[in-house]
Amino acid sequence: MKVKHKVLSASCLLAMSMLTLPAQAAETDTAAAPLQVEWDMRARHEQVDNDAFSRDARADTLRLRLGLRASFGDGWSALLEGAGVASAGNDYNSGANGHTQYPGITDPRGSELNQAWLAWQGDSFGVTAGRRRLLLDNQRWVGNSGWRQHEQTFDGIGVQWQPASGWTLRYDWLDRVHRVAGRDALNPQARERRLDTHLLNASYVHGQQQWTGYTYLHDDRDVATASTVTSGLRWTGKPAATDGGFGWALEAAQQRDYADNPQSFAHTYWLAEPSWTQRGVTAKLGWEHLGGNGHHALQTPLGTLHAFNGWADQFNVTPAGGLDDRYVAFNGNLGQRGIAARIGWVVGWHDYRATHRTDGDRHYGSEWNASLSAPLADGLSALVKVSDYRADGFGRDDARLWLQLEWHGRQPLLR
Repeated sequence: MKVKHKVLSASCLLAMSMLTLPAQAAETDTAAAPLQVEWDMRARHEQVDNDAFSRDARADTLRLRLGLRASFGDGWSALLEGAGVASAGNDYNSGANGHTQYPGITDPRGSELNQAWLAWQGDSFGVTAGRRRLLLDNQRWVGNSGWRQHEQTFDGIGVQWQPASGWTLRYDWLDRVHRVAGRDALNPQARERRLDTHLLNASYVHGQQQWTGYTYLHDDRDVATASTVTSGLRWTGKPAATDGGFGWALEAAQQRDYADNPQSFAHTYWLAEPSWTQRGVTAKLGWEHLGGNGHHALQTPLGTLHAFNGWADQFNVTPAGGLDDRYVAFNGNLGQRGIAARIGWVVGWHDYRATHRTDGDRHYGSEWNASLSAPLADGLSALVKVSDYRADGFGRDDARLWLQLEWHGRQPLLR
């Protein structure tokens, strides 16, 4: 594949740039400023070589988020933020340009109001209303899909209460979700959805451990078959020793039909992910199960999808036969001192299979992922990232390459 042949040279070039740019001083503390301007600029080159297409896709995009944050005193604050995406060339299917002869890269051109919210926060109670970024736990069920250039945001109201030490209770009502395909997506359902969704989340933290219970009542007013109720428990632990040790993530949930969904189903979800950290290197073994019955499967339509089940995005929609993702991953830094200590690396491998007993022996495929990342200067970071999916009964072979620079910061306008 063409992408594969370019990965090594591109990786070397970016790694060299990481080594030649020095780190700068940390950002000035602006927490006390009553009015601040915030920005996040991200330039990305993405290539996709998928065997289902005769042409490779390549997208060179630039995303700018620009926001104005205000602190009014007495616990009141607000944020107004816009976002725009520009691209050089059109040799990819953005979901909005109609170029279906290319593989999909869901980073269309366009601009939007990204966030606009008003919040009040007291000692133990807070409320936020408006359009906002929403990240719950590990973002498996509710997240912003931050990997894409357009961000997933939500209109609604959120309440947070800390009744006692270690406890956090959350309730969020969602009226609308603005999806990563942007306002100009050819499929109207990919632009945004009208919702009447209620999210209840309770967590308790003690030392290095956290327990979370949740119930998510998701009512999709535009696509009734997407309405579900999901309830579950999550338990995580971090290494107790400062130099490493044992960690874990265990989770179990059930998802059923809800509201006006004409279907009838009950699917199970579980995650088991033990990890071990030693000398700055973390090794993980994982088994994630998303149940399916051969006709319908567990879905996570409000979650951050790219972070799960491989970076090639082959399973953003769970196949009807369900998905068993068994994986191993390693991450750390290239060294413990100097420049090497600032360069992070990740390597992972996934094996994908069906869960339904009819399809229980069906092997979907496997995938390799790898990345290098490093801070270059104050607020500036670089990333090179690759994925290689090998199909064996699901989809087609797919190789991807990303090169990225991101710069973010904030500056007080008033003091």
